[in-house]
Amino acid sequence: MVPSTFLFQAAGRLASALGASLLLASCGHALPNIPGFAAAAWRADPYACRGQRVALLPPLLAARATLYEARADDVTALLGQPDEEELQVQTEKVYYYYLTPGTQCGPRHPRSGAPRLTLHFGPLGTVTEFMVDPVPTPTAAQ
Repeated sequence: MVPSTFLFQAAGRLASALGASLLLASCGHALPNIPGFAAAAWRADPYACRGQRVALLPPLLAARATLYEARADDVTALLGQPDEEELQVQTEKVYYYYLTPGTQCGPRHPRSGAPRLTLHFGPLGTVTEFMVDPVPTPTAAQ
């Protein structure tokens, strides 16, 4: 026979674990529409091989503050699957989106030094860093 205090302790631990799971699942926020950003055109230019992404970058840069704390699923819905993804320590990951055509447009899409948008996701699965490196210049985009 199991003592009732043991059952109450087990139920309390289960409730705490469920509460923590719900709290973590609610971290981050959904992304609003970004004025002037053509998300469908961005997604239609994987690896930036069609050369369209660099022209779509300014509204995204203007709205960069709204991307912080966004969930990975929401970023993927907005920008599509990343051109490259890197898993880091714990549950952190980095998404890379190329901005201009480069060697990544070749067979098997090798890593390139072409400008790219980098989004770093922290342990809670939300954007903690947003950067463009190197920043493409208007002459480089032509």
